[in-house]
Amino acid sequence: MDTGVKLAVVINVIGRTGSRGQVTQVRINFLGDKSCQIMRNVKGSVCVGDFLALMDPKREAIWLI
Repeated sequence: MDTGVKLAVVINVIGRTGSRGQVTQVRINFLGDKSCQIMRNVKGSVCVGDFLALMDPKREAIWLI
């Protein structure tokens, strides 16, 4: 059964955003598909090389910085 969860690795931390800086914008690569890079908003601490489990992998963040 396909759960829809995709694993991705953080390749670049772009910066902090949000009204109080609580969200970090990162650029990620999906595992198994190195050609697909998207930008996502992540809540919590994150650094380059971290793995993310994405429930909705098609959603992409807009440039806020």
